[in-house]
Parts: sequence; C-alpha cells; structure tokens
Amino acid sequence: MPVANYRWFIEALSPQEGHLHGINRVLFSAKTPYQSLDIFELGSYGKALALDGKIQSSLVDEFIYHEILVHPAMLTHPDPKQVFIVGGGEGATLREVLKHRSVERALMVDIDEEVVRQCQEHLPEWHQGAFDDPRCELRFLDARRYLEETSERFDVIIIDISEPIEEGPSYLLFTKEFYEIVKARLNPQGVISLQAGPISIAHLSFFSALHKTLCLVFPVVRPYWASIPSFALPWGFSLASKEVDPQGLVPTMVDKLIAEQIKGDLRYYDGITHELSFLLPKHIRKRLAEEERIIEDNHPLFIWV
Repeated sequence: MPVANYRWFIEALSPQEGHLHGINRVLFSAKTPYQSLDIFELGSYGKALALDGKIQSSLVDEFIYHEILVHPAMLTHPDPKQVFIVGGGEGATLREVLKHRSVERALMVDIDEEVVRQCQEHLPEWHQGAFDDPRCELRFLDARRYLEETSERFDVIIIDISEPIEEGPSYLLFTKEFYEIVKARLNPQGVISLQAGPISIAHLSFFSALHKTLCLVFPVVRPYWASIPSFALPWGFSLASKEVDPQGLVPTMVDKLIAEQIKGDLRYYDGITHELSFLLPKHIRKRLAEEERIIEDNHPLFIWV
C-alpha cells in the first residue's frame, strides 16, 4: 500500500527516537478521567491498545507480553491459589492467570473502568471470555489504596500497568513504598511480577532504577526480558519474592509444570524460553550492579512522553 494512503501513529520513545505505525482504522479514541485511550488497527500488528500515546499490546504479539509476565511468577510459586492483578485492562493477563488449574480467585483491580469496558468490547481476542470466569473478581479502584487497606493475603501479585508519566495514573505504583505495601500483602512464599520498561542500550535508566528499588524491599529479585516487536525495543520484566526463586526452575522442570498445571496452549513460554529470559547481556548486568537511583514516593521517576 502506498505510504500516502496510511494514517500514522508515532509512538515517541525519547526526544530523539520514535516508532512509526501505519493505521488502517481507528476503533475508539477518547480521553478518560485518567489518561488518553486509543484502540486502532495497525498495518503491521493488527488491533492495538495505546494509553497516553504508548502501545500497551497488539493482536500479533500480545501473547509474548502476557505469557512472559504471568507464567514465570505463577510457576515459581508452589501452589498459586489467590492472585491479585494490578491493572491489566485488556483482560489478557487475567486470561493467562486463569489457565492455571490451582487458581481459586483472581482479583483484578484497575482504576480506569473506561479502558476495561472498551477493551471488553473491542478486544475480545485478548480476554477470550476471562471476565466471565467465576474465579474472576473485577473492581474499579485505586490498587495501591486497596492493598493498603485490605487484610487479604495473596500468593501472586502481577503488576500490569503502563509506564509512569507525570500526571498519569501509575507513577506511585513504581516506588519503594508501594513495593513494601505489596510485600506485606503476600503469603510467605508469595511472588510478584511486573513489566519494567525498555532495556535497549539507550533506555536502561528506568529498568535499572526499578531493579535497585526492588532489591531494597525483596530478598529475591530476578530481572528478565523478552523481545516484543510492537514495542520497538527489547522489554524488561522483574520477578521478586520473599523466598522462592525462578532460576531454580530448569527447562525440563518448567515443561513438566506447564503440562501439569496449565490448561490450554502457550505460544511463547516454555522451559527453554524461561531459561533464556533470565539471561541478561553483560552490559545490562553491569548497569544493574552500578545503579544507585531509588524510586520513592517523594522522588518518583517519570518516563519521557
């Protein structure tokens, strides 16, 4: 198709760098009380969700993001029954959690009801009916406040939120104080996982500061990564726990656990992928070791927009 026939969406990655997407059609676009919301069909990646101008997931490769966010944490825990999802508007994180036979309750708390409702309508390929599962409990609240006020304990907490931007809804969910709240809501063998921003050589500051912050709160912190094409950059994740360690799982053990515990097919994650994901290049390991920045409520870290 000639370039002139496309409408274009430019996702700014920095003041000097961006990812250009051709748009076939816009399905929904609005400003919610918390953020800008766009759902469109991209020429290369199919339907996609963008919040505040940042691609959150696309039809072609969302399985990579959601499988690698969910399953390492779920399989690291010996018997995950109670799961808390922070954010996760598309419902795909919920979908992957509910593939685990052991799960008795999956509580998803998202502050932005409009995002969830529009994803339910326009992105059924993501949630695949997960919101109708009797184990699902959906609430539209401030997740940090909920965790501060509840006495509940969870086996796994999965934090699936957009990167922190100034005046956005999520920046207080990336701080030392928030992770201390999360840790207090975990059972003894509890595990958390979260997306931790880009890990390209020019965009490591958020990933490394987040790692340093998590290490002050949790005894076990394991950074990992995946290549997600629609994000344009390699992407970082982190798993943290009170005692259990994902790197104790060898590929054959992961494959055995998948066969025993997961109902349904996985397209990305298996034992070999698990092992690969926790292997970081030398320059990234060096940056993590040298990082001194700590993200705190009164000293937040914002990404560029």
